[in-house]
Amino acid sequence: MIASTITGVVPILITPFDSQGRIDVDSLQSLIDFNINSGVHGIGIANGSEIFKLNESERKLVTKIVIDHVAGRVPVIINTGAHGTSLAIQYSKLAQEQGADGLMIIPPHFFPVGTKQVADYYEAIDSEITIPIFLQDIPQSPISPSLALELAKKCQNISYIKVETSPIATKVFKMVDATKDVLTIFGGAGGSYFIEEMRRGAKGTMPFCSQPKEFVEVWNLFQKGNEEEAINVFNKFIVPMSRLEIQTNDLCYHLHKQFLVKLGVIKTAHVRGPTMLPDPISQSEIDEIANYLLETGVFLG
Repeated sequence: MIASTITGVVPILITPFDSQGRIDVDSLQSLIDFNINSGVHGIGIANGSEIFKLNESERKLVTKIVIDHVAGRVPVIINTGAHGTSLAIQYSKLAQEQGADGLMIIPPHFFPVGTKQVADYYEAIDSEITIPIFLQDIPQSPISPSLALELAKKCQNISYIKVETSPIATKVFKMVDATKDVLTIFGGAGGSYFIEEMRRGAKGTMPFCSQPKEFVEVWNLFQKGNEEEAINVFNKFIVPMSRLEIQTNDLCYHLHKQFLVKLGVIKTAHVRGPTMLPDPISQSEIDEIANYLLETGVFLG
């Protein structure tokens, strides 16, 4: 059980694979240490981890590796949402049994359902677990501020929401205003709007895991009231990655994995298929950004 409210930088780990597409345990452990040693405030496993490409045993294995290797150094949040309520309950109970500190749960979105059905889904999961829940507000199934507040009041474990519905900064403001101190608001979308989110009351973000030091420094500077320097760090080191990350399809996986390989954190940049390999121009842009960051020292690196 988490002893206190989670705030700050909680990166979503990529899942490192070897050249044959198998989970690379050594690289995953290296990635965990890289992030924790950078001062992050938590670790997450979610869609940024390609969990939708993992089979049941692999999901269980990745969760175990992460929880065991983190060993209580920071909270671990596991995404356990699913298209079916019973499946989401199964994932959630298993993650709790394995030692997760919290769950991030995406709404059902394969077939659109009404507000009542979404509420029933969360209430059913909440009744089966005892650890904190992050609601996940996504474009495919947005969670309104009024629904978030309703769920937080009905469900004893719903304590957070990760906002990812555009316009994100506006949605963060509305969510903070509606839920007051009932929910802790996190930003998402790879941390691309971190500054804007914090200005509007967000208490953290869940970015990709290739630039933990940079995100932690932005957080620290902002919390100290040094917004100008926080913006400078963000614009110099994070914006170049963010601009390419949000381009097309799953380019983000190739970008962050290739950069982590260049940093020596993981061994290969393999992305499980199906995937759109970077076109020649995009690949040159990945190389350009990686070289720029390496030449500048990769902030605090």
